[in-house]
Amino acid sequence: MEKARQNGQSLKFLPKNRTTALINTSRSQSGSARLAEAERLLAAKAYKPAHALCLEELNSNPESAQAYYLLGILTADHGNHAKAIELFTRATLLDSHHAPAFAQRARSEIARSNREEALHAANAAAALFPTDAHTLDTLGVVYSRAGLHARATPFYARAARKAPDVANYHYNHGAALQFLGDMAAAREAYRRCLEADPLETRALSSIVQITRQTEQENMVSELEAAFKATRTDPDDALRIGHALAKAHEDLGHSADALDWLHRAKAGKRATIRHDPSADAALFDAARSLPARLTNTKGHTGAQPIFIVGMPRTGTTLVDRILSSHSAVTSAGELTDFGLILKRMAATGSNHVLDPETLLATAGVDLAALGRTYMDSVSRTQGLSGRFIDKMPLNAFYTPIILSALPNARVICLRRHPADTVVSNYRQMFATSFSYYNYAYSLAATAHYYVGFDRMMADFARALPADRYCDVHYEHVVADIEGETRRLLDFCGLPFEAACLDFHENTAPVATASAAQVRQPLYGGSVARWKRYAPGMAEALDILEAAGCISVGERAL
Repeated sequence: MEKARQNGQSLKFLPKNRTTALINTSRSQSGSARLAEAERLLAAKAYKPAHALCLEELNSNPESAQAYYLLGILTADHGNHAKAIELFTRATLLDSHHAPAFAQRARSEIARSNREEALHAANAAAALFPTDAHTLDTLGVVYSRAGLHARATPFYARAARKAPDVANYHYNHGAALQFLGDMAAAREAYRRCLEADPLETRALSSIVQITRQTEQENMVSELEAAFKATRTDPDDALRIGHALAKAHEDLGHSADALDWLHRAKAGKRATIRHDPSADAALFDAARSLPARLTNTKGHTGAQPIFIVGMPRTGTTLVDRILSSHSAVTSAGELTDFGLILKRMAATGSNHVLDPETLLATAGVDLAALGRTYMDSVSRTQGLSGRFIDKMPLNAFYTPIILSALPNARVICLRRHPADTVVSNYRQMFATSFSYYNYAYSLAATAHYYVGFDRMMADFARALPADRYCDVHYEHVVADIEGETRRLLDFCGLPFEAACLDFHENTAPVATASAAQVRQPLYGGSVARWKRYAPGMAEALDILEAAGCISVGERAL
């Protein structure tokens, strides 16, 4: 109304439709200012006043898509993704062109492991051709977490160009490029990240992980300075300490490398919870499965190949060898099987993989489980024919997989026990993924290996040899053609020479082996543990006591 007076107009003399238009304009302008302030407060994590402004806007304008969108952001920030999805959905129903709301819904869906719903929302956002950097980066994150790294990379690139001062956008771009095998471009993206934020430890450690360090050219001094600057933050210290360990390993300083791993993990180990008895209970539940799953009938219309094993045992190498075959595609590390089993078992725990869910499998319709898994992979990955699911933790589900999918094949990677222990200890797993919390201690890793070894030995004895087989990393390194022929025969596939040239496979690799598997096979990782033996006596004692290594092997 004040605006009308300033224009020399009186509302009572205006036609009715004109009056309504001015009132709506006034509301729109006041609402715009209110929501802009709410958005600013959200960015500053001032949630309470931001929430109040959004509610005030909805009281004035119940159909404000932006208000619902901002409330969704606030709710997702507090970890309530189920409610956030409701709010983002309401925003998109009110405004079908609200690309940020579709993108954020996709991110909340992927956070709840709803890959199919996430991709549907992400594709809807992408179809609206968003231009703001935050939405572009969000779409990249969703596609990356869905395993579609080639799809994610252009969104990250556009976000980084739109907002070159935001370090996180450059980091995400670099990680995607690394997965795609473009190491030079990845290094450049990481450097741009560091230009925007010199203390971005993710970028600094990533550069070291994909760049061999030499006496003539290395980043040890820079990393040591970064460690001093960030050591009070357990996650930053973990990243930089792991990078220093990798640098010293490149330089041939094994004792220094192990020392840095101890220092890197100490702070984080104090903040996490690792219960060895929980690991033992999980192994025991899994070992009971072959006897529980008798007289079952699964879904026979598919032949997926599952590659399982402890991390860093050669699973990516075998995945690349087999997916170099013209009839096989790698789907990467899928979480579909475990998530579908969890939903069908309807157990009440907060974990997807736990003893309760494994033991509840006897009451699950396994044919429906197998069929639902195949439908999920087909819809979200667009795959048909033979494909590989390389999720290492699927090892626990091995008897369930072969019951639900009778024509599937499961290949378990085995590696020398001490090499497996040290390789897991050397690996920096996602800090939010509790299943690998054992890796913060050499002794805990050794105990975990013993449990895993016994579980897989039980499976090897109980499961049919034409559907389950072990493959040893050392055997692949020593005789790649012989082992490749054996594995192809096991999978019912004819030999193709391209499988021996796995390093020429251009498919994305979203694991720590991304750089190694793009090189010809080499034996430098065999018996690596001997370089660290003086510093891993307790772990070796555990392996020896369990019969995993021989009494005299340590002296060899």
